[in-house]
Amino acid sequence: MDLDAVRTVVATADAGSFHLAAVDLSITQQAVSKRIAALEKDLGVRLFTRTPRGARLTLDGQAFLPHARTLLIAADRAVASVRPGRRALRVDVIGSRLAPSALLREFHRAHPGTELDVVHLFDVAEALAALQAGSIDASFRAAPAPGHPLPEDIIAERVHDEPHDLLTGPAHALAGAASLTPERLVGHRIWIPGIVPGTEWAAYYEDLAAAFGLTIESTGPNFGVDALLDVIADTPALATLVGAQTRLVWPTGHDLRRIPVVDPTPVYPHALLWRRDNPHPALASLRAHLAAGAADRADGAAWAPEWARGWA
Repeated sequence: MDLDAVRTVVATADAGSFHLAAVDLSITQQAVSKRIAALEKDLGVRLFTRTPRGARLTLDGQAFLPHARTLLIAADRAVASVRPGRRALRVDVIGSRLAPSALLREFHRAHPGTELDVVHLFDVAEALAALQAGSIDASFRAAPAPGHPLPEDIIAERVHDEPHDLLTGPAHALAGAASLTPERLVGHRIWIPGIVPGTEWAAYYEDLAAAFGLTIESTGPNFGVDALLDVIADTPALATLVGAQTRLVWPTGHDLRRIPVVDPTPVYPHALLWRRDNPHPALASLRAHLAAGAADRADGAAWAPEWARGWA
C-alpha cells in the first residue's frame, strides 16, 4: 500500500478539502486527487465524495480512516527506530569477563546517556558476518587475524594492548616470582583449554608459543573459567596465561598468583571493527573515547604477533 496515498487520505479527511490537504502536504491539488484516485482503485471503493464545501468521507472512507492513522503511526515509529542515534549502539565484546567489556563499561560511565546493546559473538568470522549484515555496529577483536582478511567495507582500529599475566597455584615452581620474562616460561606447561582452532586467539597463542618456545596446551574439555582456576590451584605442574584486565574471582583457599610477564610483555591487540558506512553517532563517540584513552604502545617493550603490527 502506498503510504504517501494513505497520508494524503488522512490529510484530506482532517482538512476537509483536497485544496487544503495539498497546502498541508506541500503538493499540488492535482497530486492529491491522483493519489486518492489510485488508492481508491486499489481498494475497489470510494473514500471521498466531493461537495460544494470540499470533500466528505464516504462510509468506506470512515471505516478506512482509523486504520490509516494507525498505519501511519506504525510507519513513523519504524522510521524513527532506525534513525541514527535513536536506537541502542550494538557492540560485541566477546565475553563479559574480558578487557573489551571493561572498555565498554568505561565508555558507558563517561557517556551515561548513550544506550548500549551488548552482545557476545564467538569469533572474528561471526563478528565480520554480523558487521556486514548490519546486525551489530561494532566488535572488539584481534584482527585481521590469519585466515580472516577484512572485507573492504570493514575498518579495524587498534584500541588497546592488553598485557598478559602468568596465573599459577601456590605450589607452582614460579609462584614466588614478582615478574617473569617469556624465556623463564620455557619448559613449563601452560594450559589454555579455551583455544579453538581457526579463531583469532588461537592464532595469537600459536604465534606467541613459536616466538618464545613456549609449551601451550589446549587439551581436554573446556569446562569454563571457574573449572580452569580449580585445576590451576590444585596442579603444581600447570599454569595459564590471562589478560591483565580479565576479571577473575576465586575462592580464598586457591591462593592463586598473577605474575606479570615482562621484557618483552606479550600484549593481546584488541581492535575495534565497524562498517565503513555506519552512521550511528554513538559509534563516533565510542571511537573518540577509545582513542583518547588508549595508552601509547611501547613497541620496544611489548610483543604482538606480526599480523597485528603496523595496522591502525
